[in-house]
Amino acid sequence: MWLVGVAGVVVALGAALFFWSRERTATARVDALAARLSGEAGPRSRSVSPAIDRLGLAVDRVLAREADGAASSGRLAAALDALAQGVVIADRSGRVVFRNVHAATFVGARHGDALVEQAVAELLSAGCRGVSDRRTVDLFGPPRRTIVVAVAPLHEGGEIIGALGSVDDTTERTRLEAVRTDFVANISHELKTPVGAIALLAETLNSEDDDEVRQRLTERMVHEAHRVGRTIDDLLELSRIEVERSPMREPVAVHLVIAEAVDRVRQTADLRGIKIEVDEPSPRLTVVGERRQLVSAIGNLLDNAIKYSDEGASIAVSTATDGQSVDIAVADQGIGIPHRDLERIFERFYRVDRARSRETGGTGLGLAIVRHVATNHGGEVRVQSQEGEGSTFTLTIPAGPGPVGVTTAAEAG
Repeated sequence: MWLVGVAGVVVALGAALFFWSRERTATARVDALAARLSGEAGPRSRSVSPAIDRLGLAVDRVLAREADGAASSGRLAAALDALAQGVVIADRSGRVVFRNVHAATFVGARHGDALVEQAVAELLSAGCRGVSDRRTVDLFGPPRRTIVVAVAPLHEGGEIIGALGSVDDTTERTRLEAVRTDFVANISHELKTPVGAIALLAETLNSEDDDEVRQRLTERMVHEAHRVGRTIDDLLELSRIEVERSPMREPVAVHLVIAEAVDRVRQTADLRGIKIEVDEPSPRLTVVGERRQLVSAIGNLLDNAIKYSDEGASIAVSTATDGQSVDIAVADQGIGIPHRDLERIFERFYRVDRARSRETGGTGLGLAIVRHVATNHGGEVRVQSQEGEGSTFTLTIPAGPGPVGVTTAAEAG
């Protein structure tokens, strides 16, 4: 009996040691897993239960970090979608893992846009090999666009982990740069010609003894000086109107604007025997805008009509309204505009007949001023012309409040 009791104790002790060893091993393993998840070694647990609790805390922290990471990724994606440029990210194998909304528009595109996607793929492949590059893709449209694709490799720990690409539509910047370059070249030419003429005339005048010749030279110098002055005045006017993109708007009586514009060009018209016939609009007819800009626009349309009309001709000014907008039309019987020039006449310094412009003192800025005034007022300017038969320019401006704003065109006049 005694031996049986001893054997039982030994068996029980052996079983306890076995299970205790198993628990220590399990506890150590749970501790190790918790340490890997949390990134901290920490103290050893005395039993499985505290180790499991520690593992639970580590799992919670990992899940919280993943949730924060997902939220951060979402915020980053939203921020990249807000960019005006396209953004593309590729992994180290060249596989695209992210595109923002602007870059996504080129995926599966046809025709010209497909060239952009091809450039993106080729440059990303090069970027994953450590090559930074950029490429300009010209799309001839319509509309014509210029797209710049740039790619740079992404590094981490001295290794390339992928590539970052950008897709930038530089159409407007390219156009503005071309306009700026043309403007500098044109204004240099416009000022150099009369200034050079004044210098030459002054040198000739200095050595001339004939009073009649000196008189002609003096008159010519005055003419060239006025030409420079007109160019500078038009440049200042255009600059002012461009700055006032959102002018102070108020109801302006159309008949008063037309009358003031006619007064500005009356002397020029009388010198050439040109009659300006105004179909007087109703005093109640108004437009919403800035009076000075509107007078400048109509005055430039009248001045343009006078310069390109024959002596003794007539110019007609008329108005019409549909209740929403007011059309102010200036029609002449002049030389007209060739069809090939109609799209360019509102450009700065563009002239249909350069020889005639030199004779009349035109600066080539008048119609550019008209276009900017129309744009500033939320309107437009249109032209109808037949070469040799004259032209009609129509300035459309939003109508002002009042009873005329809902009448027919016939009643408004």
